[in-house]
Amino acid sequence: MERAPAAGALPAGQDPVRQGSVQPMLEVIDAVHAYGDVVALDNVTVTAAPGEFLTILGESGSGKTTLLRLISGLEKPYKIGALRLNGVDVSEVPAFSRNCTTVFQNYALFPHMTVGANVEYGLRVRGVPPAERRQRAQDALKLVRLADKYDRRIHQLSGGERQRVALARALVPRPAILLLDEPLGALDEKLRVDMQVELMEIHKSLGMTFVYITHSQEEALTMSDRIILMRKGRIAQAGTPHEIFDRPVSRFVAGFMGVENLMEATLTGLDGDDALVEVDGQRMVGTWSGRTRPAVGDKVVVGMRAERLHIADRPPQDPGLNVLPGRLDSAIYKGKYLDRTVLTEVGPIKVRLWDSSSSTAEQGFVWWKKADCMVMSA
Repeated sequence: MERAPAAGALPAGQDPVRQGSVQPMLEVIDAVHAYGDVVALDNVTVTAAPGEFLTILGESGSGKTTLLRLISGLEKPYKIGALRLNGVDVSEVPAFSRNCTTVFQNYALFPHMTVGANVEYGLRVRGVPPAERRQRAQDALKLVRLADKYDRRIHQLSGGERQRVALARALVPRPAILLLDEPLGALDEKLRVDMQVELMEIHKSLGMTFVYITHSQEEALTMSDRIILMRKGRIAQAGTPHEIFDRPVSRFVAGFMGVENLMEATLTGLDGDDALVEVDGQRMVGTWSGRTRPAVGDKVVVGMRAERLHIADRPPQDPGLNVLPGRLDSAIYKGKYLDRTVLTEVGPIKVRLWDSSSSTAEQGFVWWKKADCMVMSA
């Protein structure tokens, strides 16, 4: 589909997240919103750069969909400092006049219309001539690999095809920002993975700003330039997928991002980012990832991902490693890997083994590197 680059778009290959001097494509400043006594957004500020794939991640009730509805104009905020699209304040502009479109989880397609008529609908209400409507709709369908479905009825399509029609309909007006509200939630696992790849390719080819809403950590990590994790109407952490995955700032972030082993500890020393902690009398060394610098004696949380841990029959001799003796307990077969529970002096620890025959002894040692030991705020 032919499309002029968005105003302010960066040259190909540049990372918009790093370009601090570039005017944001989206700015939501100090947004507050409530439903009765329930605060859905509590002074939230969010920005997105031109061409960025920004994901708003969170559990149900975290405020992510409310934020999307404020951006699209479907919800009027209780209070907001500013809401700008490409530098223009649209906080008082109605939804149909904002230069953004939304792809919904339920697709919101018209069942009595053909695929082509669905895709053209937004152009028709804008008064675009029929010939141009048809050409732009065909270009959009070609982009989502449905060029031969123009005359089909919606009920003749699979779930994945309907999702693509909804995507084509949202793209055809050529918006500055595309908002996606859990668009893959209704698809089966294989199709969802395929559609992730397609969305990434479409985003790359168009250079458009995507704001993607999801509760899936896997979707967020796979597709995003940057992730904002929300909790109870506030931002729990914002950063790149690597930062959110490997350097969570709190126990909540670590748990939400799937860190299997979380233990309460006491900080006994801090040298730069090297954190010395004590867990039930056992000393460990890790890397501090909290927002603010803690004081010795503070209560902290230690986290280790199961796939970063190792089991050995003998203790490793490297003094820089964390090593605990333990007894191998239950095992859960997951096909590609085996989850083993090791009973240690600090409690049960889950270890993910990619080679299920790596250790068959009942007694052994679990060890992990300092860099794989996260120390964060409790």
